[in-house]
Amino acid sequence: MTRRNSCQRTDYPNEDCPVDVRDSNGNELQDGDSVTLIKDLKVKGTSETIKRGTLVKNIRLNGREGEVECNTKQVKGLVLKTEFVKKA
Repeated sequence: MTRRNSCQRTDYPNEDCPVDVRDSNGNELQDGDSVTLIKDLKVKGTSETIKRGTLVKNIRLNGREGEVECNTKQVKGLVLKTEFVKKA
């Protein structure tokens, strides 16, 4: 019988498991970091476009590899894919 590791990736990640989140350049991201967008992004559900070069402060890691949560002046409660950001 195989035992499942509690830190294996699932749809509902375990809060206790460390997640290695990296930006588009391979730099490790932490809670509270500031990032810059490297591409214009259209926001689903709105008519807003967040422009390249926008500085996003105080990101939060949400437990999923490849995603961070943040707020911008235009959109609150935004989830960004890390492939579109670089550490500021």
